[in-house]
Amino acid sequence: MAFTKIDHWEHHHKEESGDSALSVNEGVSDVPNVNPYFKRRPKRVLTTDDYVEGILSGNITVLSQAITLVESHNPAHYEQAQQIIERCLPHAGNSVRIGITGVPGAGKSTFIEAIGGMVVKMGHKLAVLAIDPSSERSGGSILGDKTRMESISGNPDIFIRPSPSAGSLGGVARKTRETIVLCEAAGFDIIFIETVGVGQSETVVHSMVDMFMMLQISGAGDELQGIKRGIMEMADLIAITKADGDNIHMAELAKTQITNALMLFPTPDSNWRPQVFTSSAVTGAGLKEVWGNIEEYIAYTKANGYFTSNRHRQSKYWMYETIGEALRESFYRNAEIEQILPTYEKRVLEDRLSSFIAAKELLETYFDSLKK
Repeated sequence: MAFTKIDHWEHHHKEESGDSALSVNEGVSDVPNVNPYFKRRPKRVLTTDDYVEGILSGNITVLSQAITLVESHNPAHYEQAQQIIERCLPHAGNSVRIGITGVPGAGKSTFIEAIGGMVVKMGHKLAVLAIDPSSERSGGSILGDKTRMESISGNPDIFIRPSPSAGSLGGVARKTRETIVLCEAAGFDIIFIETVGVGQSETVVHSMVDMFMMLQISGAGDELQGIKRGIMEMADLIAITKADGDNIHMAELAKTQITNALMLFPTPDSNWRPQVFTSSAVTGAGLKEVWGNIEEYIAYTKANGYFTSNRHRQSKYWMYETIGEALRESFYRNAEIEQILPTYEKRVLEDRLSSFIAAKELLETYFDSLKK
């Protein structure tokens, strides 16, 4: 039977009069998810004294919070971080700083996990830091290292910290160097500094470590292909990784080739001739020999005075680097420079002004603004 206009009117009329069985009842009000009687306690703000005491007592939580202050772009945090570093400095320096780099696929994280676990069993405390130049482009972090190093990440004697994920490589490196001071003050006597990317980061890491180790992989064709001469000249030790199973023969062949190549390089300032080892993070083969060579190198360079002179040279280098970075930041954050910089850039791009004249006039404007 068709639904007529009369039926529709009667149905609508019943709804209006309340006679219809179709009606909307009021629902039950939602129960709040949060306890109305709960009061959030204000987070305690640590003083500089709290930070220093916590770090010197080896409190990992306080150490992590202090490093966060170092990485912060907040001027107030920066000031407090510098105070903490200054007070921790007399308690720092009693460690061995080892830089670790490697070609893609060399298994840096796996190697660090294996040798790190071994080193801690010897009675050392290990901090693993990282410099990630790729973070400048992606804003990413190497926090994944913490999940990959499962067997050591929960060890109280091992501290793993990714690099800050913003700023210039120089800025990231400076913060890493300041983090080294805090870790040493907290009692970590072995510091691994891992380069996550390749390229300029090796040079930066080399400028803050006592020993520079390069990890190389075998079985990828020409073993010397893709290795920059500059990086090999910086290396104090080279380890061929993944030397296990069917790959042992290839690893030994790579060891011979790289050893012969190193003979062509001039003797480094330390007078230490780098050695090449084969190793396996899976079987543990070669790891004791690698660590034994590290201990030999440290003893040798301490005996001939290079260890101390190298650290002094690095301290001087980072003083000038910090000055340069501070001046750079001051220049680009200057209100007058921010206002006129786009105009100068446009004029240079349109060939209406040379790069050198533009830079000269911008610097003059900057220095004049400081006098006001």
